Amino acid sequence: MRQNLTLNDQEFDFLRKHLYRAVGINLTPEKKALVTGRLGKRISDLGLASFGEYFKRIAGNLDPDERQWAINALTTNETSFYREPQHFAFLSEVIVPAHDRRETFRVWSAASSTGEEPYSIAMLLAERLQKAPWEVMASDLSTKVLDLARRGLYSLDRADRIPKPYLRRFCLKGVGAQEGMFLLEPWLRERVRFLQVNLVEPLPKLGMFDLIFLRNVLIYFDPPTKKRVVEQLLAHLKPGGHFFFGHSESLTGLVAGLEPVRPAIYRKPS
Repeated sequence: MRQNLTLNDQEFDFLRKHLYRAVGINLTPEKKALVTGRLGKRISDLGLASFGEYFKRIAGNLDPDERQWAINALTTNETSFYREPQHFAFLSEVIVPAHDRRETFRVWSAASSTGEEPYSIAMLLAERLQKAPWEVMASDLSTKVLDLARRGLYSLDRADRIPKPYLRRFCLKGVGAQEGMFLLEPWLRERVRFLQVNLVEPLPKLGMFDLIFLRNVLIYFDPPTKKRVVEQLLAHLKPGGHFFFGHSESLTGLVAGLEPVRPAIYRKPS
């Protein structure tokens, strides 16, 4: 029988501080109900008596698998294909035509969620660059969404924003047990490299990129964490490269030297 667990203020404060140290996410008091809802059943299923007992279990890497489960549960992963279409129009009409096709065009989707963003980028590059070399790297903190992204399998109702020519070229309509779904072509999925990256920790050796997408992520960080994350990513952006952010986000007062180009699009000076 499921317990009716209560998350008290002291326990919530413990989790809030731990999550901030671990991944930079700043849980506000308004998120207390969300935490209760997302973790309560898990705690009962594990046979634990309280939120405090569970939080001590996931703190300090005593149980890294369970710690990752909790991070997966508490991080929001809202996304869609061709979200903020003006960004993709700018990529297609301005950035790609100006690229030297003798060089590999490299893009990093730094908060890739379930894969819609990096696959949108990959479809566009495959169409616009043809045989010219390109790479898409996609990263996220959540192992759960990365597993879903690697499959490249989506409900057909997610396909509304995908251009019809792209649907025909890059997507396979499901039949039988997969009816109502579509699958990205295997060769396209293989062109997108997925890996787990915690943006608030020192980054792995990823090389340099012509374009970095970091959309709808900074809203979860406080100003010092935003600054640290952006500075780390900027170190991986080539001179003359572009940075795409979410329209609800702002870089004002965070970093110097980026040139605003369009709403939520910045350029690193050459």
